Amino acid sequence: MPSASDFSFVILEDHPLLLTALAAQIHGLYPESPIVYEGKDVIAAANFCDENTVAIVDLDLGDNRTAADVVAIVAAKGSRILVVSALGEASTIESVMIAGAHGYMSKRASGMEFKEAIDAVRHGGDWMSPEVAGAIASIKSGRVKLSNQERKALVLYASGLKLETVAHRMGLAPSTVKEYLDRVRTKYDSIGLDARTRMDLYHVARSEGLIP
Repeated sequence: MPSASDFSFVILEDHPLLLTALAAQIHGLYPESPIVYEGKDVIAAANFCDENTVAIVDLDLGDNRTAADVVAIVAAKGSRILVVSALGEASTIESVMIAGAHGYMSKRASGMEFKEAIDAVRHGGDWMSPEVAGAIASIKSGRVKLSNQERKALVLYASGLKLETVAHRMGLAPSTVKEYLDRVRTKYDSIGLDARTRMDLYHVARSEGLIP
């Protein structure tokens, strides 16, 4: 099991006071683990991310990126990701977990919960509070039955990611992702919902509660 000193931290947060508070808390909990980036630029943060990084990520960075896009950029570097956000809608939680987050907690959570979440994420596990897990479970039963891969492809693509980016995130060839999306289109077409274009898929995913 890796020790705290084997990890560095990245903090993506656009609110200066919260950024300072998160950094202070991490320094106190993990004094041997450096914070290699603090700020709100997801592209800059990604340059400091690798498989030995724990990224603490806020979703509302004021840069007009979707929540799934923010997480996918960091996830592409292999980092372990703990989302700490005030955005608690079930659809947001679902989309960022599919995009590559390993944990999700509210900014209202306690310090003890914060440490529990970080420890789970940095040791290779996933973490959700019971409330978050319940929110995810509530949107699994849509109007059509989608496989996990079909749901992932739909959420990532409908969130605005390019087909090639979706393929990279899912570890698949673009042609395979296209096949999944075509299956999604066929399933929704069978119940009378138009899903031909990306915008159609976006509206379908929103209506199903899969994206905010």
